[in-house]
Amino acid sequence: MSDEFSIDPEIRNLFKQVSEHIRSRLKLIVALFIIGIAIGIPLSHRVVDWLLGAGLVPSDVNIIILTPVEFIMLQVRVGAWLGAGLAVLALIIDGAWKSGLAKKSPRPTLSVIVAVVTATILAVIGIIYSWYLLTPMLLDYLATDAQSAGLSTEWRLSSFIGFIISLCLACVIGFQAPLITTLSLQTGAVDRATLLAYRRHIWFITFVLGAAFSPPDPLSLFLVSLPIILLFEAALIWNKITGESKDASV
Repeated sequence: MSDEFSIDPEIRNLFKQVSEHIRSRLKLIVALFIIGIAIGIPLSHRVVDWLLGAGLVPSDVNIIILTPVEFIMLQVRVGAWLGAGLAVLALIIDGAWKSGLAKKSPRPTLSVIVAVVTATILAVIGIIYSWYLLTPMLLDYLATDAQSAGLSTEWRLSSFIGFIISLCLACVIGFQAPLITTLSLQTGAVDRATLLAYRRHIWFITFVLGAAFSPPDPLSLFLVSLPIILLFEAALIWNKITGESKDASV
C-alpha cells in the first residue's frame, strides 16, 4: 500500500533541487518582494484610475467600495504582484547566468542580456494577449451571465482591479514557460527525459492554474491554459532541434 502512494524518486529529486535553489535565493526574493510593495503602493492610485478609465468596465456595471480599508488592501496587493514579478525576473536572470556558465561561455553576461530581452518580449506578448483578448471577453462574460440571471451587476473595486491584474500577471508569468524550460534544460536543473515523462502532469498543473484565474467555463480555461502549453511544447521542440541541454552537450 505504501508503494502505491509513494512519490516517484525523480519527482522528489526535482522538487528538492527546486526548493534548495529557491531557498538559496530566498533573501533576494524577499528583498525584491519588499521593493515591489514599496514601489507598488504609491503607484496603485494611478493604476486604479487608469484601469477604471480604460473602457474595460462592461455596460450596466457599477464599481463600488464596501469597506474603508478595501483600497488600502488593494494597494498592498498591487505591490505584492509587482514584487512577485520582480522575483520571477530575478530567478530568470540567475538561471541565464548559470546557463552561460554551463555552456562554458566566455561572457555569461551575454546570456543574461538575451534572457532579459526574451523575457521582456514574452511579457509584452502576454500583456497584449491578456489585455486585448482575455480580459474584455471574460469581463463581458461575467457581466452578461449575472445580468441574464436577473442579478444586479455591482462589482467590488478590489475584485475588479484584482481580476484584471492577476489575469495579466498570470499571462506575463505563464508566457515565460519557453524561457524557463530552456534555461532549466541548459543548466541541467532538469533533463529532457524527465520533462517528457511528466508532460501530462505539467499540462494538468497548467490547467489547474488556468482555472484559478478564469471563470469556470471550458472556453475561458482553454484560452488561458492553451498558449502556455503550446509555448512549453515549443521550447521542447527547440531544445530537440538545437540539442542545447546540458546532458546533450556532454
